[in-house]
Amino acid sequence: MEPEALPEITVFTCIYCGYTSVDMAGVTGIQYPADIKVVKLPCTGKLDLLYILKAFEQGADAAMVVACQKGTCHHIEGNLRAEKRVQRAKALLDQIGLGGERVEIFFVTGSQGSAFAAAVEEMTRRVREKGPSPLKAVHCHA
Repeated sequence: MEPEALPEITVFTCIYCGYTSVDMAGVTGIQYPADIKVVKLPCTGKLDLLYILKAFEQGADAAMVVACQKGTCHHIEGNLRAEKRVQRAKALLDQIGLGGERVEIFFVTGSQGSAFAAAVEEMTRRVREKGPSPLKAVHCHA
């Protein structure tokens, strides 16, 4: 990956704390790597393993979930369901050789724009270490 190329990261958020932290980062001018695609869900508990896999199929180098902090989910335990699905995605990505570190869940409050930015920076660092998704070459030639 060229030094100037930013990894493509798909970010799944709930409409509550997750998306509010994205919005807060923007409103307060917090800088973070910009090549992200945000997908808003009613709750991260609605996240399906297939959504994560589809993100990679569509060219993402990484996928991340930004959920409400544990104990504060607006839908009681949606974020905990999302966490289990992320763990399954990690195991599957490891099995197929893509690498489980390409997906992660982060728990934030809506006022934590800086925590959102730090999460994007963490995922960007991981992708730079690992390199672009090998599925990109397949996706681009398909």
